[in-house]
Amino acid sequence: MHRPKYFTPNEVSLHNTIGDIWVSFLGKVYDLTPLVNEYKGDVLLKPIIECAGKDISHWFDPRTKDIRTHVDPLSGCIKYYTARGRFVHVPPPCPSTDWANDFGTPWWRDNCYEVGMLSAKTRWIRIINTLTSQEQCLEVCSEETLNEILQRYLYYNSNAAGYTWKHNRISLDMSKTLSENGIPDEDEDLYSSRIDRDLFSQSICLYFNDDLTEM
Repeated sequence: MHRPKYFTPNEVSLHNTIGDIWVSFLGKVYDLTPLVNEYKGDVLLKPIIECAGKDISHWFDPRTKDIRTHVDPLSGCIKYYTARGRFVHVPPPCPSTDWANDFGTPWWRDNCYEVGMLSAKTRWIRIINTLTSQEQCLEVCSEETLNEILQRYLYYNSNAAGYTWKHNRISLDMSKTLSENGIPDEDEDLYSSRIDRDLFSQSICLYFNDDLTEM
């Protein structure tokens, strides 16, 4: 079964320009760049552009997965609640002849924009290359397996797959997450003890394999 790709909030926040707009909501990450290109110049893009790179879960009802609604005080009718102003695919508050409603599925329900999942909890780990003594701190998703974390680390070491990954001298199962490998998340303990997380984050040691033929 295909595993979804997980992103950290920081990764989402980097996509914050008109030419590259990502948002997250209700635990998923969406690339809205095609939508912005399709409606280029439309004033209804403004709320989306203002929230580029941010989480907009507060726009939605977690139960219905739809835009939040409220009772209009003037008409007494239930209408979409858009605090930042009406945006693309949201109908006007009153009947209108100039609103095209033939767009199909509204963007917040269209899976074509979905690129992955937003991590519910990120973790910082310190990766130590015992061959070169180089250290690298990485922010990773708690849902990621060690193999997926390895893919992140390839940016710093293209031969990372040619190492044995260990924690406390025990070889790690690369198909499992940090927690599943017995590496606890100590963020809350460090916070309550007023200990600098950057200095005491969990570490993984990489031991070089002589035979790289299996890479």
